[in-house]
Amino acid sequence: MSNASSRPLSPHLSIWRWGPHMAVSILHRATGIALTFAGLGLLTWWLWALADGAESYAAFSKAAAHPLGLVVLIGLTWSFFQHLLSGIRHLIMDTGQGFELGVNKTMAILTIVGSLILTALVWFYLLGGAR
Repeated sequence: MSNASSRPLSPHLSIWRWGPHMAVSILHRATGIALTFAGLGLLTWWLWALADGAESYAAFSKAAAHPLGLVVLIGLTWSFFQHLLSGIRHLIMDTGQGFELGVNKTMAILTIVGSLILTALVWFYLLGGAR
């Protein structure tokens, strides 16, 4: 048998430099996981509280209005917008567009900036900033 140390190692860690496109790719996976588990868990809790009556719904509302609850809700909102915009970026790339390095980097940065802006706008509206 061949000695394992004589086999070439994958050069991905030594050749590739981190860029926005790599971060957005990882964020797309992470936000998908967050939306799947935390989002579905929260949705299930909300529906259960809604079906269980006023007392259960009041407990859910109190938890959601707590500062930690708001952090979770804002995080899920950001996850939704980041996942959505990253998905649109991938859809554009599926058509064969946006593979040029400059365009790809710009689209990746725009997904991050866009998700932050959209999240801020939604929560500005929800927390009564538009009144």
